[in-house]
Amino acid sequence: MSKRIFVPDLIRKRQRGERIAMLTAYDFTFAALVDRAGVDIILVGDSLGTVVQGHETTIPVTVDEMLYHSKLVARAAQRALVVADMPFMSYQPGPDTALQTAGRFIKESGVSAVKLEGGVSVSSTIKRIVDVGIPVMGHVGLTPQSYHKMGGYKVQGKQSADAKQLLDDAKAVEDAGAFSIVLEGIPASLAAQITDNLSIPTVGIGAGSHCSGQVLVLHDLLGITPLGDEQPPKFVKQYANLKSEILSAVETFVADVSTGKFPAAEHEYKVSKPRSAQRRAAS
Repeated sequence: MSKRIFVPDLIRKRQRGERIAMLTAYDFTFAALVDRAGVDIILVGDSLGTVVQGHETTIPVTVDEMLYHSKLVARAAQRALVVADMPFMSYQPGPDTALQTAGRFIKESGVSAVKLEGGVSVSSTIKRIVDVGIPVMGHVGLTPQSYHKMGGYKVQGKQSADAKQLLDDAKAVEDAGAFSIVLEGIPASLAAQITDNLSIPTVGIGAGSHCSGQVLVLHDLLGITPLGDEQPPKFVKQYANLKSEILSAVETFVADVSTGKFPAAEHEYKVSKPRSAQRRAAS
């Protein structure tokens, strides 16, 4: 087992030009597998609202729900840095509320850092959390908690004025003390520009190849969501198609039960004869 990863390790990876791999996980089993496979960061994303809970957006997710899932993931991770998303309205009210929430994540769930969305508008909040020793990961561009304001999940920063704002947002996040920043749903050229203007690692999702690292939702990578026939977003690379394998396995199980093929003799427990009876039979 490799040594545990801490925030300074990620900073050094950026300085050496080494790429950072980050994936989401929401439970013990998947977190243990992801950790064993060698990712640098496991994100307990509020994407659990859509992936696990079946909501249309991440907005309904609560602090208590995030704490529960964060505990499961932190318990499994032996190497990766575990980061927990701070859900909608857990930090927007201001630095004091945000600090209390971030403290709960560190104390109660065992994660190593928190992530929150926004740029200039949350820079004072990030600073307040960082100042007490809690590492913060930023997130700019397509920010899912602003779903209604953005009018859906749309690529951000296409216009020059919007691109300038995202540059300002990213710089504000770095200046506030964040150790890293997620760039989501922005043009690759803008992501490259932001990365070049920052000293902290950038982790892209739908932001091109010039970021310091990449993150995907684990269920997208494995090909197990959504349940329908919808195509995954353009930025997703499916490394497996487990949905079809899961469906096939379950359908076979149902058929085996229906026909009596399962359980077979090898799946049954046997009654052992008492030792005295075994000796009499031998004589």
